[in-house]
Amino acid sequence: MRAIDSKVLRIGVFCTLLALQSLFFTPPAAALGPNLHAFVRGGSAPQANNNKDNRATTMSADEQPQGLNGMDLIIDGWFHERGELWPGQAMSLEVDEVLDHHRSKYQDVLVFKSKNHGTVFVLDGVIQVTERDEFAYQEMITHIPLYAHPNPKKVLVIGGGDGGVLREVAKHPGVEEIVICELDADVIEVSKKYLPSLAKGYDDPRVKVHIMDGAKFMDANKASFDVIITDSSDPIGPAGVLFETPFYKAMHESLREGGIVCTQGECMWLHIDIIKPLMDSIAQVYTDVGYAYTTIPTYPSGQIGFIIATKGRGSCSQPARKPSDDVQKTLRYYTPELHSAAFVLPAFAKRAILGE
Repeated sequence: MRAIDSKVLRIGVFCTLLALQSLFFTPPAAALGPNLHAFVRGGSAPQANNNKDNRATTMSADEQPQGLNGMDLIIDGWFHERGELWPGQAMSLEVDEVLDHHRSKYQDVLVFKSKNHGTVFVLDGVIQVTERDEFAYQEMITHIPLYAHPNPKKVLVIGGGDGGVLREVAKHPGVEEIVICELDADVIEVSKKYLPSLAKGYDDPRVKVHIMDGAKFMDANKASFDVIITDSSDPIGPAGVLFETPFYKAMHESLREGGIVCTQGECMWLHIDIIKPLMDSIAQVYTDVGYAYTTIPTYPSGQIGFIIATKGRGSCSQPARKPSDDVQKTLRYYTPELHSAAFVLPAFAKRAILGE
């Protein structure tokens, strides 16, 4: 999952196109499936389904957000992800059924069943999880730092409320305590309801949940963790602080000696201007800083990176441990060979990010 806080998207042009569509074309409801209708002027907003336990897709007047409404991004039965950090391109998925739409305390929440990608979880208009490819992200952001550490005992997850990272951390039997700080409780609730294959991470008895700001938690827990994984949103809006040097300093202080942090590190195809200055800045604090990546079709440009930094130890590019045969059979993306390969960058990225 890419977010714990709101993402601010520029959708002015998109909303203009939506308004024009509403003036000249109203698609038949049948074309959009039994539970999905065109969200157009004069029409009714979609309903989740007939189960009264589910949230209605229509928000009350009190719940109406001041900014983005995720339902506005569904046109002609297709969800369109457009963000200011990937201008000029969009990701579209065909919608089979809207399962949930509401406004949490922090962000717009949308869950829908797609034609080919299973259940899709969207926060503030940005895809966080699809059942089809989520493992490529969850496994790599988790197992690269954990298998790079010879003996991790305490792990902190900041964000990651969908539970996918917890699910992967729980595959390490030597870990004694798994702590998660998620700011938005709705993310956890929604994942447990609609994404049980991820949310089963909460079932592990080693997991302790804190609904609070991760920075405040770390401030109260110095030198406490062997591995810290930050499953953050993109560096705009409230999540911008997670991409600033003070947050990395806070993680450094919360690490034990020999510890490792791994954070969502954006896309080499789109965000070189963000990645390199951040790595240069935190290199003044950490012993070693590296960049690895994974491929995931439903994230912008099909790739997302990880910034991996250490306190009192060298590079994480080689695993210190390997999965047991039983654990490896549960993994669909991570292997020890791929662990090392993830640090091998294309020439343009190697020059731009590492200065080599």
